[in-house]
Amino acid sequence: MSKPIVAIIGKPNVGKSTFFNYLAGSRISIVEDTPGVTRDRIYAETNWRGRNFTLIDTGGIEPDSDDIILSQMREQANLAIAMADVIIFLTDIRQGVTSADKEIALMLKKSGKPIVLVCNKADNYEKESQDAYEFYNLGIGKPYPISATNAIGIGDVLDAIYEHFPEKDESEDDEEIIKVAVIGKPNVGKSSLINKILGERRTIVSSIAGTTRDAIDTPFENEYGKYVLIDTAGIRKKSKVNESIEKYSVQRSLLAVERADVCLMMIDANDGVTDQDAKIAGEAHEAGKGIIIVVNKWDEYEKTTGTLEKYRKEVYEKLSYLSYAPIIFISAKTGQRVEKLFDMINNVAKQNALRVSTSLLNQVINEAIAIVQPPTDKGRRLKIYYGTQATTKPPTFVIFVNNKELFHFSYQRYIINQIRKEFGLEGTPVRLIVREKNEKDV
Repeated sequence: MSKPIVAIIGKPNVGKSTFFNYLAGSRISIVEDTPGVTRDRIYAETNWRGRNFTLIDTGGIEPDSDDIILSQMREQANLAIAMADVIIFLTDIRQGVTSADKEIALMLKKSGKPIVLVCNKADNYEKESQDAYEFYNLGIGKPYPISATNAIGIGDVLDAIYEHFPEKDESEDDEEIIKVAVIGKPNVGKSSLINKILGERRTIVSSIAGTTRDAIDTPFENEYGKYVLIDTAGIRKKSKVNESIEKYSVQRSLLAVERADVCLMMIDANDGVTDQDAKIAGEAHEAGKGIIIVVNKWDEYEKTTGTLEKYRKEVYEKLSYLSYAPIIFISAKTGQRVEKLFDMINNVAKQNALRVSTSLLNQVINEAIAIVQPPTDKGRRLKIYYGTQATTKPPTFVIFVNNKELFHFSYQRYIINQIRKEFGLEGTPVRLIVREKNEKDV
């Protein structure tokens, strides 16, 4: 009922990142210097033959290595395999079939998932593509020779992936359905909230060592609208691997964030905002998703006069980059204020998808400039010529100026605040892309 998930698996240095970046190349990547925000993005949304799907890049697998970093890569790859609908097994055609390839192939076959075998680095395609026949020895079907660097042969691979996609569900592209990810560290009450909303208890099924997996997506409908709930609960530490529970939780949450329209960032009222919370919330912020901060277990928290406002202030201090996100205090256990979430979800989803006309946007920008003059540096003054909205989800605006270096961060923040003041945009990040435009072109 959600977009298909495709994981790229293989040993190190076979060109996974090059292949991934080519497929995800149309995505706009905006990096911010924000505390708690992870910039090593390993998920992307892409499209083939009219079908949207989520692509997962993984670290390289070295099956026999005891190196802790490679062990962690192996664990991340296992998690990606468990989530995937289709697996791309990427190999190096120049190296031929290695012992590592054989072990990875065995591991992938045990997963029972559809596998598309890809032989990369056939840069001299006419000559090197013939070497792909050796890879039939892996016993996982037809090998597809490609050159990710030169973008040769990739269409055939995408066609093969497409053939393995699950049947399209009517909810996959239904714009009326709001996909809501419930994210946060373990034991914060994510499953309790899901169960309270659905009015039923669900069984969590284990299908891979070290993790507990549930029915990730749950569609439901009520008087407020149509939704798909994406649960990220159930990650547990694998005892024989020196990998923290935090890594699993963040990894699982990353995928949920990518596929969501709105993220419910759950915080345990008794713990307050932790470093792990900041990392997960930072991912939702960077991904440009609608965000609602949900403080759970509020019924357990000892309260006095002014407690709620004091707590709210502390949350915003620790998650300063989420100052636009509304906060709600709930108890998933008792159901306190849970129903109020739906109006907030609907509003935040609407704000995240808001489109502003160019004329209105420039009116706001001109008024902002009139109130606070653009900055100067060494006698040169920033000139803002005009702005236009590039995309939604999140609202992203392109501002044309005479000199990007003069458009300091503080003035960009001022312009964003003025846009928010005029249009609301509660619960959604706002992005600015700054481009130079020569005066002679204006």
